[in-house]
Amino acid sequence: MEQRTAWEIFKREVEAPFAGWNFQRLTQTGRMQEAPLTWNYASIVKALMNGIDSMLDMGTGGGELLASLQPHPARTFATEGYQPNVGVARANLAPLGIEVVEADGEDVLPFADRTFDLIINRHESYLPSELSRLLKPTGTFVTQQVGGQDNLELNRLLGAPIPPDYLHWNLAFAAAELQDAGFVILQQKEEMSFTRFYDVGAIVYYLKAIEWQIRDFTVEQYAEALLALQKKMEPIGYVDIPNHRFMILAKLRSYSVNK
Repeated sequence: MEQRTAWEIFKREVEAPFAGWNFQRLTQTGRMQEAPLTWNYASIVKALMNGIDSMLDMGTGGGELLASLQPHPARTFATEGYQPNVGVARANLAPLGIEVVEADGEDVLPFADRTFDLIINRHESYLPSELSRLLKPTGTFVTQQVGGQDNLELNRLLGAPIPPDYLHWNLAFAAAELQDAGFVILQQKEEMSFTRFYDVGAIVYYLKAIEWQIRDFTVEQYAEALLALQKKMEPIGYVDIPNHRFMILAKLRSYSVNK
């Protein structure tokens, strides 16, 4: 690909609109594909929703996943801390009777003690103490998390600094935190998988969305590295970027004692 053409593609991708937490621009065209995990978060959640009255979805993004999990418990709420997503989530979830509260995962949340039968959390931060407060004594917490080793190959390929904030974040650390907060871990899994990108324009669009990965990312600043990556990809047509995921299913310790 000529340098000028590549540059035009990069600029177009960085200027493309992004709303909610929706990568359809890449996934529907097959430009980005995530390898499957050995668990399915949505399937786990659907099973846990059977027969319950109340649920909280932490970090709902644009509400796309939660909307797909119908029918919902009678009292279902969602939180979202990224302000541009709040309006998108409310537009998607209000017609389903779900209230979206603007709050970050590490906030003290505006719900009463012992409110929820189930708290679900996909790729959102959380406070174990808040989970313990908000769950009913027989309540359940399930989360799929992005581990601290996620996407670091993108930083290395582009010569960008490695973000130090979350390198410690893995299954062992998270499970220990929950156990210290009074939880019993019922299920836990951790995997290094990969995301396959078929062109550098897709990587540009992706990095614009996950702005914490390369905090100073701009097309102009990383132009030389992006063009070098494009040349590296051309012989085989893709690049695989390792991703880091783990899941935990937990209940309060009082549940296991009563059992």
